[in-house]
Amino acid sequence: MAKDPFTTRYEDLPEILPVFPLSQVILLPGGRLPLNVFEPRYLALVQAALARDRLFGMIQPVDEEAGGDAPPLYSVGSVGRIVHFSETDARQMFVVLHGVCRFRVRAEEPGEEGFRRLNVDYAPFREDVAVPGGGVLDASREHIAQVLKRYVEAHALEVDLRALESLSLPSLVVTLSMALPFEAPEKQALLEAPTLERRYAALCALMEMGAMGGAAGDAPQ
Repeated sequence: MAKDPFTTRYEDLPEILPVFPLSQVILLPGGRLPLNVFEPRYLALVQAALARDRLFGMIQPVDEEAGGDAPPLYSVGSVGRIVHFSETDARQMFVVLHGVCRFRVRAEEPGEEGFRRLNVDYAPFREDVAVPGGGVLDASREHIAQVLKRYVEAHALEVDLRALESLSLPSLVVTLSMALPFEAPEKQALLEAPTLERRYAALCALMEMGAMGGAAGDAPQ
C-alpha cells in the first residue's frame, strides 16, 4: 500500500529532530501553529525540513537569557508537520505547522546550519498520533466559555468568541491552550498535561487566575 503523503505515522517520526526553540509558544497534537520565519538559521531549518519529511519540533527555552545562542530547553516539546508555506517579499517564510506528537528530550545532537537538533523519544506520548487532540472530553462547554469571557475582558483581548463556538470542545481546549498569552511555565504545564481532562482543568484554572490578576508562574500541576 502506498504511503499517505498527508499523514505522519508514528513509525515515521525521526529520532533526530531539528527544533525551533521559542518561548511562550507550544504546539499541541491536532493544533495548527502559524510561524513567520526570518532568522537565517530557522530559514535553513524550514528548508531542510521541506527537503526531507516536512517535520520539525517546537520546544520552549527554560531561560532565554541563559546559554547564549543555545539556552537550556524544557524536557518536553512537540513535533509538527509543515502543511503550508509561502515566501514573502521581505525574504521571509510563512509556515503553518500541524501538531503530530509530543516528545521527551533524550540528548542534544550536534547542530546543522545553525539550528539545533535533539535526540527525542515519542514513546511516552504515542497516543498523540492515534488520537490527535486527545479524543472525547466529558466536561462543561458552558463553564469554559464563561471563564474565557471573563479572561478576555480582564485582559482586553480581541477574541472572536462567536467564531470559537464552531469548534468541538477538544479542539477549543487545544486552540486556547496554544493561543492565549500565558507565561512559559504555564504554557509548558498545558503541553505536559497527561490527559485532555487535565489540560481542560489546567486551562480553566489559568484563565480564572488571569481574570483575577493571578501571578504568572502559578500554573497548576
